[in-house]
Amino acid sequence: MILSRYISILGNKMSQSLFEKVWEAHAVKELSNGQTQLLIGTHLIHEVTSPQAFGMLRDLNLPVAYPNRTFATVDHIVPTDQRQEPFADPLADGMVKELRKNCEETGITFFDLPSGKQGIVHVVGPEQGITQPGTTIACGDSHTSTHGAFGAIAFGVGTTQIRDLLATQTMGIGKLKVRRINVNGELRPGVYAKDVILHVIRKLGVKGGTGFAYEYGGSVFENFSMEERMTVCNMSIEGGARVGYVNPDEKTFGYLKGRPYSPSGDDWDKAVENWSSFASDPDCQYDDVVDFNAEDIAPTVTWGINPEQAISVEENIPTVEGSNESDKDLVAEALEYMKLPEGQPIKGTKVDVCFIGSCTNGRLSDFEEAAKYLKGHRVADSVKAIAVPGSQIVDGICREKGIDKVFEEAGFEWRGAGCSMCLAMNPDKLIGDQLSASSSNRNFKGRQGSPTGRTVLMSPVMVAAAAVRGEISDAREVFGVGELVNA
Repeated sequence: MILSRYISILGNKMSQSLFEKVWEAHAVKELSNGQTQLLIGTHLIHEVTSPQAFGMLRDLNLPVAYPNRTFATVDHIVPTDQRQEPFADPLADGMVKELRKNCEETGITFFDLPSGKQGIVHVVGPEQGITQPGTTIACGDSHTSTHGAFGAIAFGVGTTQIRDLLATQTMGIGKLKVRRINVNGELRPGVYAKDVILHVIRKLGVKGGTGFAYEYGGSVFENFSMEERMTVCNMSIEGGARVGYVNPDEKTFGYLKGRPYSPSGDDWDKAVENWSSFASDPDCQYDDVVDFNAEDIAPTVTWGINPEQAISVEENIPTVEGSNESDKDLVAEALEYMKLPEGQPIKGTKVDVCFIGSCTNGRLSDFEEAAKYLKGHRVADSVKAIAVPGSQIVDGICREKGIDKVFEEAGFEWRGAGCSMCLAMNPDKLIGDQLSASSSNRNFKGRQGSPTGRTVLMSPVMVAAAAVRGEISDAREVFGVGELVNA
């Protein structure tokens, strides 16, 4: 149905972006409030934002309209250390049981803890082949933009919209403008996808993407793996964009082929042809275009209380006096909260906790890359370090490859799959004003579980370097990253 609708659209309109093509293929009707009623091809749910939505359905005596289009897992509140049910936290235990019951009653596929397929929703969707190009995806989590790496238009939604999606498979939303972000050239050794998106947000701002979908392209994204593309798309929301995506290509198709929910046989070739048709036309017009040079991007870390407040690891912490007049109050607030000396190098700042994981950087390649450099090193005595795989499948592959042992021998705690310290809705929390070197996506006040806890965002390899030195460090210096790359 969606394919035939799109072919009809294509016959009438040429030179469109992927966003426009997907939007028009899924638009049901225009609403009186100016929004579009949009068909959502895939709905992802988890234990924290869904219970109220199911309750609303029961109150209205409504069924789940298309349970085959909804997939569930548990990730936010589940503990990563003690996995035996019942959990010590009655809230976590209750939420898991509630989602299990809701899925059983409605026929929704549930990647439960005993399934071996549980994990962070934005890791599970791609690895199961549920995330596919040319479709719309929604989930009650702001980082749903992750799935745009596959050429999907993916939105984070609230509880009321989850109710609407369960009941109708549609939602009301205003159409976005499209900004094309090109990153061309070659990244220097020791610079990763996390550095790219932190650099983009630093330059465009946390509100720079308001009202936009971000389309990422250029040679860097052409060369990126799917997991690297996911890292960038994941943090689009931190730059104010509602959506972030990369056009589907052979890498996309190669990643999806053979996965449990991917098409197979004759359907595979048809699917690839369909998916390819959604890619932005070469001569399409964008509302805005921004170009970055890959060579200008260095290993990047945050210093403040939002992802825009970032600098290269080679730079000094900003000063209030040296900031733009409009930024001075926020800079002063951030420096006071973070307890960092203005004007001093960020490198050398002591860390208390090091965390590798999250929907941003909890995938197999993240642990493979960090393990490559971590092997043979030890975590500083003053540091608590934890590694949390994004899914049970990632965990299993890491164990098969001995990656978990590399981390454990270095002094990291290797945990079970979950969101963990990214948002600390589980026992993995900062204590007091501890400073965390984190591979997650948000450095807001209190984000990691303590109202005075401090978060510095960086790539997984940079987290590993901080863990070894006990302070924010340049991984290129700690591990000889360039030397290993060039060896």
